[in-house]
Amino acid sequence: MDLGLSGRAAIVTGATRGIGLATARRLLAEGAAVLLVGRDAEALEATADSLGGDLATVAADVTSSHAGDRIVGSALQRFGRVDVLVNNAGTSENKPLEELTDEDWEDQWELSVMAPLRLMRAAIPRMAEAGWGRVVNVSSSSGKRPSPSNAAYSVAKAAELSLSRVFADAYAGDGVLVNAVAPGAVASELWTGPGGLADQTAKRSGTSREEALQAAAGKIPLGRMGEPDEIAAVIVFLCSEGASNVTGAAWSVDGGTVQTIV
Repeated sequence: MDLGLSGRAAIVTGATRGIGLATARRLLAEGAAVLLVGRDAEALEATADSLGGDLATVAADVTSSHAGDRIVGSALQRFGRVDVLVNNAGTSENKPLEELTDEDWEDQWELSVMAPLRLMRAAIPRMAEAGWGRVVNVSSSSGKRPSPSNAAYSVAKAAELSLSRVFADAYAGDGVLVNAVAPGAVASELWTGPGGLADQTAKRSGTSREEALQAAAGKIPLGRMGEPDEIAAVIVFLCSEGASNVTGAAWSVDGGTVQTIV
C-alpha cells in the first residue's frame, strides 16, 4: 500500500530504540527521508548504519529550550523541507505518588509537553506555508487513564493530548494534521530492558521479573504487550495521505487497555 510519503522529509525523536526506531524504519520503507533525533551520538550513528536510506542524525536533548529550533534547522539544512514530525521521545519509572519530587514532575513536563511544544512551534508554521504537514505526538494510555505507578508521567501525557488538540485546531485549515497515539504497555526497552519498568515493578512488588511482565500483560484485554512495530504502523498511517480526514484525534493503540469509546 502506497501511503504517499515518498519524497517527504520526517523528524523522529527518540529514534534509536523502541517505537521511535520502528517508526523511522517504516518511514524509510515508504520512501521518506528521516532525521533521527536522540541524545546519544554513538547510538544514533549505529542506528543510521543499521537502517540505511536517506537519513541524517542530530544528537540533542529535546528538553533543551533551543532544541526545537536546532532540530528543525538541521532537517531543513539536510532535506530542504519538513513534512512530518513524530514527537516520540519519552521515559517513565515506577515511582509512587508520595515519592515524586518537584524535579520528577518538572522533568516529565519538560519531556512530554514543552519538548513537543517547541518542536511543533518550530516545524508547523513551515508545514503550513507549504500547505501540507503531519504531526504525531506519542502519548500514552496513562494520559487517558492515570496510572498509580507514576502520576507525574500520567499528568504530563494527559497534557500532551490536550496540546495536540490545540495545535490540531489551530492549523487544520492550513493542511497540517496533528494527532496523538496512546500506546499501552509495549515490549520495548522501557519495559523489558535492564532496570526497566519490569525490573522496577518486580522490585517494588517483591515478585520476579517474569511475574511482573505477566501481570502487566494480564491487565490488557488482548493478553499481551504491544510490539513497537504495531505502534509504529499506526503512527506512520497517521503521517500518510490515507489519514487525510484525521486531525485532533488521540488514537488508542493499547490492546484495549483503556476501556472507553472516546
